[in-house]
Amino acid sequence: MARKKCVICGEEIVDELALTKVLNDFVGGLDEEKRKIFMRRYWYMSSVREIADDYEFTVSKVKMVLMRTRNELKELLEKEGLL
Repeated sequence: MARKKCVICGEEIVDELALTKVLNDFVGGLDEEKRKIFMRRYWYMSSVREIADDYEFTVSKVKMVLMRTRNELKELLEKEGLL
């Protein structure tokens, strides 16, 4: 019988909890417009076109907001040593 690795022990769970906290703080700290766009795209898996149509934004604006928000998140994850 193969041994299973404990998922709730050791360093992995600490990293998971740290990542969860950083992500929650990051999303919570976004202004309302950025948060709506980011969550619609990456939580609800809406297309860029759907988001643009629903909020009456251009596709270009949605893409730019997503790119800038991803870059902010990347910088934060690097700063926290999680990336």
